[in-house]
Amino acid sequence: MKNASPFLILLFLFGMMSCQQNNQDIIFHKSHEPKKAQAPFSDVVEANGFLFLAGQVGMNHSTRTLVEGGIEAETKQCIENIKAVLSEHGSSLDRVVKCTVILKDINDFAAFNKVYKTYFPNKPARTTFAASGLAVNANIEIDVIAVK
Repeated sequence: MKNASPFLILLFLFGMMSCQQNNQDIIFHKSHEPKKAQAPFSDVVEANGFLFLAGQVGMNHSTRTLVEGGIEAETKQCIENIKAVLSEHGSSLDRVVKCTVILKDINDFAAFNKVYKTYFPNKPARTTFAASGLAVNANIEIDVIAVK
């Protein structure tokens, strides 16, 4: 920056300062579910007013088993789990800005979408794809990003 103008130097320094993230601005929240306290990940990471949720499956957390009834039942439980985590951290489904949905079988898309639409009338941005081998042999996993 030998011949850089003072304005460019200030702009560079300001950019460097704004890019630095203070660990105090990032909160790695422990799970509110006692049985998940030892999980090797955070249920929620909070940063700059956003909540980044770990993926949820259609598990009944009191029994630690997948709900019965197929993709529609699992989708409903999955979103109810997300709703509970958001509520625990001062947010709600209407504050979700991005969803990532992983289906075990892409042929379940229509049935999943039927349930999904009832929970997300604001239509957050969404990515949906299929993958085999979801945790606990689930049919669906969803993670979200929400504004606190």
